[in-house]
Amino acid sequence: MGSEISGLETTMTNTNSSGETLAPAGQYANPHLAFGKRGLEVSLSTGTHYFNYYWLRDACPSTIDPITRERVFDISVLPSSPYPKAAHVENDTLIIDWRDEEHRTALSLPMLEAFVANDGRMPDPANLPRRPWLSDGYQHFVRLSQDEIEVSNSALQSFAHAVIEDGVAIVTDMDNSDDGLTRLAQSLGPITPTVDGYYFDVRLTINPTNLAYTASALELHTDLPNEEAAPGVQFLHCRANSVTGGRSLFVDGTAVAEVLRDERPEDFLLLTSHDIPFFRRHDGWDYRSHQRVIELDSAGHVSGLTISQHLQDYLDLPQILLDDYYPAFCRFISMLKEERFVTRFRLEAGECIVFDNHRVVHGREAFVADNGARHLRGCYVDRGALRSTYRTLVHDRS
Repeated sequence: MGSEISGLETTMTNTNSSGETLAPAGQYANPHLAFGKRGLEVSLSTGTHYFNYYWLRDACPSTIDPITRERVFDISVLPSSPYPKAAHVENDTLIIDWRDEEHRTALSLPMLEAFVANDGRMPDPANLPRRPWLSDGYQHFVRLSQDEIEVSNSALQSFAHAVIEDGVAIVTDMDNSDDGLTRLAQSLGPITPTVDGYYFDVRLTINPTNLAYTASALELHTDLPNEEAAPGVQFLHCRANSVTGGRSLFVDGTAVAEVLRDERPEDFLLLTSHDIPFFRRHDGWDYRSHQRVIELDSAGHVSGLTISQHLQDYLDLPQILLDDYYPAFCRFISMLKEERFVTRFRLEAGECIVFDNHRVVHGREAFVADNGARHLRGCYVDRGALRSTYRTLVHDRS
């Protein structure tokens, strides 16, 4: 018998359902199992870990349809709370026979170990750590040609990896056509429409609906915070750029936010705790939403930014709170503009810059309107689609 574990009803060695002791299998030598009232303790290579019985029953591979890959099991129909009748480990697989139902669950021990190693979540190959960059970022951006991406899944995976990890990549040798941008965007996922449609063209326009369609400088911003779900991945395909001026300004907003956390924690707390209003209004439009300037994920890491003074509405926080919020907000905007963070470059015809609209804050220097031509065609793809494509590519190559 295995050593007694406090608070558990029964302890078990590695036996089969007939009570016979099994030889160690694979990397999990002498795995130890112990029944508790609500869960099972399993010894893995990283130690002993607890698994709830409901979770173990719901994690059975048979609960997923092999064709649709959707869950087909309703755990609420069980006649009683799930509890093992017997359990053993065989060939690196945990096998459980359940009381009050004729069902056997087989779960891979490596799968359980990967689950607990990932803070109780299933491993996600697209959960890549962000690689921060500063004012020298442009020279380190990943560059791939459109032809490479279209003919090689390895290049496409590198492209998707860069957009997730660095938040930005540059595609070169683009077709000078509308279809060229469509093909590139759809390599990562379906194109996401906005109020502007599926595409937008950044060039001089009579009666413009956006400051981008003028020759003026554009302050650092993220796109379309007025929408309840702001666009995810942005594509800007440079079709022509022979004007004087108009350099692009890019900032890794999440990197700056982390610096703010270290240098001014009180400002960071304010900007991560309160939503502020954004709008976009024109003939027939009146879009409104509330967004948080600095977005945090469930682990407390900075996951994104929402910044746009062009589309920012009157702040509707309590006036007494604005005594502290406004100075913190202004300090953060000033920090984003510091030379240590801003990378400046000229986007050339035939290039497409692709970036995470929730991470990369971008802008533009003014240009001379009567000198040459400047035309960028853009569109968006959802960040979830980007990660889906990356996971599929990793799976197909593994």
